[in-house]
Amino acid sequence: MLRRTFLLTGSAWLSACAAVPHDLSLAPNSTLIVVRHADRDGENLSAAGIERSKALVKALDGMPLDAIFSPGIKRNMDTAAPLVAARGLPNQRLPQEAPTTGLVTQGAGKTVIWVGNKGNIATIWEDLRLSDPAPLEYGDLFIVRSDAFGAVTVEQRHFGA
Repeated sequence: MLRRTFLLTGSAWLSACAAVPHDLSLAPNSTLIVVRHADRDGENLSAAGIERSKALVKALDGMPLDAIFSPGIKRNMDTAAPLVAARGLPNQRLPQEAPTTGLVTQGAGKTVIWVGNKGNIATIWEDLRLSDPAPLEYGDLFIVRSDAFGAVTVEQRHFGA
């Protein structure tokens, strides 16, 4: 009976640990830029989305960028494509379901962008415990900065028509 109780308690403890997100935060001196993929028509970008993806390049003009991340979804990759070409950086893939850990670890001390979807952007916002509304509309461009002491600010911008 004691063994069964231990196994059930241990199993419940492991399940609880898996359900609780790690204490995720941006490293000091890190910047995470978050945008939703551009306007779409089905699985592809619409004409407005293609124009908006080009406008993303202009919106980030003059801002340093160390890495570009997105899930391996066509509309996300197509949105990032003009920026990839303009900056000469690869579009690195992270899992769409849980990108926060990868963004936080690979973006430590750097400026990175995530071109995501409503669901994973909401997850990032929740994981990082950001109180401002997440950038869920086409053209939302939010810049999350962590200063030298780890204090986080969120700057809200918009790009495209």
